[in-house]
Amino acid sequence: MQAHHPPKRWLVVLGSMLIQLSLGTIYAWSVFTPALKAAGWTKADTQIVFAVSLVTFALVMVFAGRGLVKLGPRKLVAAGGVALGAGYIFAGLFGGTEFWAVCLGVGLIGGAGIGLAYVVPIAVGIRWFPDKKGLITGLAVAGFGFGAMGWVKLAGAWGDLIGLYGLSTTFLIYGGALAALILVGSVWMVMPPQGWKPKGLAETTPAAAKGLQNFSVQEMLRTPQFYLIFLTFAVSAGAGLMSIGLMKLYPMEALQAAGYSAVEASAIAGTAMAVFFSLANGVGRIVWGTLSDKIGRRRSVATLTTIQAIVLISFTSMAGNEYLLYFGAMLIGFNFGGNFALFPTLTADVFGNDRIGQNYPFIFLSYGVGGIAGPLLGGILGDMGNFPLAFSICGFACLAGSASIMLVRKPDHDEALRPASVHGFMHQMHFDHLGEVVEFAMHPDHFKRVEGH
Repeated sequence: MQAHHPPKRWLVVLGSMLIQLSLGTIYAWSVFTPALKAAGWTKADTQIVFAVSLVTFALVMVFAGRGLVKLGPRKLVAAGGVALGAGYIFAGLFGGTEFWAVCLGVGLIGGAGIGLAYVVPIAVGIRWFPDKKGLITGLAVAGFGFGAMGWVKLAGAWGDLIGLYGLSTTFLIYGGALAALILVGSVWMVMPPQGWKPKGLAETTPAAAKGLQNFSVQEMLRTPQFYLIFLTFAVSAGAGLMSIGLMKLYPMEALQAAGYSAVEASAIAGTAMAVFFSLANGVGRIVWGTLSDKIGRRRSVATLTTIQAIVLISFTSMAGNEYLLYFGAMLIGFNFGGNFALFPTLTADVFGNDRIGQNYPFIFLSYGVGGIAGPLLGGILGDMGNFPLAFSICGFACLAGSASIMLVRKPDHDEALRPASVHGFMHQMHFDHLGEVVEFAMHPDHFKRVEGH
């Protein structure tokens, strides 16, 4: 869908940030859990709702890619906003503490709303800013990161909505506010006119050339690049999500072993997570996105995952010292946030700017894979009393991700058009080496060196 009078492109950024600030409420769930447990919920009950919202978010996002084409960005994001708001209102109307109502409202309906809306600001922003994809995507998804903190503070320390009005009314207030903000942001969610490009941007420039060749979902799934990107995002996101789950438990244990009291350890670990990790998570999205416009997406992802690997492997020696813990939490959060700016833009560069809305949801499924594997690994090894091993495994996994992303080259569109062969999906890969390109046609008898390719 295109508007008769397209907005100035920086208004698209404003709308994107309003939408993503609202969608970030998914990560504010922890602010409700104390009141829910006081109402008789178990810890497992609270985590079931959170898990339902995350899984629904990721799965619905796949279908949102099709909806983007059929409905257009404005209608799709508006539908997501209405669903998210309705989910919270539904939970509030049933008292705010009925498990089935909260799970259905916040978890299923609310998660679906986030899934419908999430990809729209990214897809629209990249189309309006082919010259600044990293910066714009970083600004948009930074709203998602900072939004979590804002919704937590509104219900807790700043607004004390739960203390003053209770869960039911808080859910109702959140539902109305979330829907209103997203509907306002949707006003500017329109694609640029056909053939539009920024003034002074030639298609021959590197910034414009990347993302001009568009792959359908089926074509993308036939390339090795998809699986390499998927793997890297899975291990990088999984490492960050495992760290989130253990950022308080493990440092408390390490700090007490270093001589801090239980109260001191709890306060320090809480500050590391609530302040240093959270703020860096939002800032990292903007910084990594901006940096990637300058040094390239692939190099940025490789740098991020390498730094993350070093920090995770070193975290054992950092967790027991207050200031090293703050530094480590900041770096982990900074790099974790960067994933959400880099992988959408990398997807656009490799598989096409115009198809980002359809293709990125399939890449984003790797976040769900990492979200299961990372926390599960941390929980199992934590129960065995071996938190350091969990961080080390995730660190080495990030190194593997860094190596994987360096194998990504521009995919062969003609090759992707062919049906997948019985020999597997890895049909072609290019490696640069001393001015030569070694081409691996991934079939038994096809290996050749191409000079000066």
